Amino acid sequence: MYKLLKPILFKCDPEKAHHFIFKMMKISLNTPVVKSIFRSVYTLEDKRLEREVFGLKFKNPVGLAAGFDKDAKLLNELENLGFGFIELGTVTPRPQEGNPKKRLFRLIGDEAIINRMGFNNQGVKAMVEKLKKRNTNIIVGGNIGKMTSSTPDQYTGDYVECFTELHPYVDYFTVNVSCPNVGSHAKLQDKDFLVDLLNALQDYNQKQSKPKPILLKIAPDLNTIQLDEMVELVAETKIDGIIAANTSVNREGLKADNLDEIGMGGLSGKPIAKRSTEVIRYLAEKSNGSFPIIGVGGIHSAEDALEKLEAGASLVQVYTGYIYKGPSLVKEINKAILKAGK
Repeated sequence: MYKLLKPILFKCDPEKAHHFIFKMMKISLNTPVVKSIFRSVYTLEDKRLEREVFGLKFKNPVGLAAGFDKDAKLLNELENLGFGFIELGTVTPRPQEGNPKKRLFRLIGDEAIINRMGFNNQGVKAMVEKLKKRNTNIIVGGNIGKMTSSTPDQYTGDYVECFTELHPYVDYFTVNVSCPNVGSHAKLQDKDFLVDLLNALQDYNQKQSKPKPILLKIAPDLNTIQLDEMVELVAETKIDGIIAANTSVNREGLKADNLDEIGMGGLSGKPIAKRSTEVIRYLAEKSNGSFPIIGVGGIHSAEDALEKLEAGASLVQVYTGYIYKGPSLVKEINKAILKAGK
C-alpha cells in the first residue's frame, strides 16, 4: 500500500504530507479491522528478538526515533507497526512554533532529508496529558530539549523542567543537545556544561523511587577528541548510554543541486549512514562496551541495521529510512536479526 501512496506523498510539501499521514493513521489504526490487518502485516513477535538494555525489556531492538511523534499524538497507534520502542519529542518546557516554514526538505536522489524544524511542539504539559491516557505497554522514551529563545543561563532549567514533568510517564530519557536547528547551541557541546547538566538531572533522578535511564544524543560531526570526551562524560555522570547519532551539518558528497536554496538544517538519511556507524564503532571500542549505544542514522535496509548492531549498538532507531522505505522496514530488520542470530 505504501508503494502506491508514496509517489503521491512525495509530490506534496513534506511537512503537509507528514500531517496527512498522521491524520490517516489516527483514523485507520483506531478501526479494529484495520488495526488487526496492520498488526498481522507489520509486526513480528518472537522471544528471540527481546533485549534487556539499561534495565528495560524491549520486545524487539528496532525503535522509532524522536521527531516523528513530537507530541505523543500517535503513541497508542504506533505500537501496531512493529516497533520495539517509541521515542517522543523533542519536547520543550513550553509550546513553541519552531522555525519559519518552509523548513523540511526531501533530497530524493540522496534518499535524505534536511530539516530545520526548530523543536516545534506543544510543550511538556501537553505531552504529559496525552501520556496519562497511554494504553500501550510499549517502551516509551522522552526526548527533551531547550526553548529556542532561552539564554545560556536558562538551558539547564529547561532540561530539568522537562525531566521532572515527564519523569512519572516515560521509561527512559534522551537529552538532546545535538540538534543544529534551535538557535545558539554552542554551549550544549561543551563538556563542562554537559557534566553540570547531566548531574542536575541525576540529582533529581536518584531521589526518585524508580530512577529512569538517561541517554545523551550526540551529533555525527563530533571529532575524535570530542568523542573521547563523551566516553569520559558517561563515566563521570553515570548516565546510562548514548544515542549515535543526530542529524549532520555536513553536505559533502550530496547529489542534490539545490542545497544553496535549501540553506541551513540537519541532514538525515543515507548520506550519514557510514559516519554514524563509525561513531558507534569508535564509542564501543573506546569504552570497551561499558555502556549501551542506540544506533540511528541512515538505516534504510536490514543490512544497514545489522551493520550498526555489529559495530556495537544494542538497539537501533529508524526515521528517514522509514519515510523512504515504508512501514515494512521494521519487520524486515527484525527478520534479518533473527536470521543472523543477532
